[in-house]
Amino acid sequence: MTPQQFIAKWQRANLSERSACQQHFLDLCDLLDQPKPAAADPDGDWYTFERGVDKTAGGKGWADVWMRGHFGWEYKGKHKDLRRAYDQLLQYRESLENPPLLVVCDLGRFEIHTNFTGTAKRIYTFNLAGLADPENLDVLRKVFTDPQALKPGLTTESVTRQAAEQFGMLADGLRVRSIEAHRAAHFLMKLMFCMFAEDIRLLPAETFSKVLAAGKDDPQRLSDMLRNLFAAMSKGGYFGADEIEWFNGGLFADDDVIELHREEIEALIRINEQDWGSVEPSVFGTLFERSLDPAKRAQIGAHYTSRDDILTLLEPVVMAPLRHPV
Repeated sequence: MTPQQFIAKWQRANLSERSACQQHFLDLCDLLDQPKPAAADPDGDWYTFERGVDKTAGGKGWADVWMRGHFGWEYKGKHKDLRRAYDQLLQYRESLENPPLLVVCDLGRFEIHTNFTGTAKRIYTFNLAGLADPENLDVLRKVFTDPQALKPGLTTESVTRQAAEQFGMLADGLRVRSIEAHRAAHFLMKLMFCMFAEDIRLLPAETFSKVLAAGKDDPQRLSDMLRNLFAAMSKGGYFGADEIEWFNGGLFADDDVIELHREEIEALIRINEQDWGSVEPSVFGTLFERSLDPAKRAQIGAHYTSRDDILTLLEPVVMAPLRHPV
């Protein structure tokens, strides 16, 4: 099967997920000249459709396709929410032996999420027409043949250090403007949390990025939009057309906003371009310390805490001081 034949066939297809997903995958195997599950693994031990799993949150599930050491693959029907498919794979991945790649597809779009331990996350994204591009075909072929070739070069630690340094410079600017330290720290942590929440899909896709883009040249407008977003996050509800979940914990108990200067907004937009889904939340504690104590400038990025220790860090270092300001 050629890329053009595959594209033409699946552009016409209007089948449900259940009716189409296995045939779609088998056609991909033909396109990429890769073995099919039943031929490669007749017993279904390491490469199979409908792999039974235990969900991390409890209950049972079925991964649409699984190849040990390579990928977990989840399908949705055309134009469906791929975020839900990815969330399913996150629930399945431990039972799937933590594959290095998590692939979601709606028959017309492909997202390949890297899942390598200790590395920054990367998402390879292309649509059906994109299969005519040899680079996209090569990425998809590596999913089957060489997943390690898709491993990102950056580590979570290096991404975290860079993000902490950039945010620390923004904190310095607020201090120069004589913004009270606790207020600055609280505001900056709200901004940081929005970046983190957007990239791990706790906020709808690009919600925060669109706010920054819309307010880039108008600080007052940006302040108004941030205030409305923070208010929605504090209670849950709607922000424009987006439904916002309720974020408990006290960080958004108020909608206080510090109006940023244009150069500060530009810096914030650059910071937002980081892969915040790969940033360790320990940066919250580092930022809080640095915002309150300029003497800790040299320590930026020096304290690195693993994700396993985050819960014990956030409460005493970040949340408790915010609830009981000095």
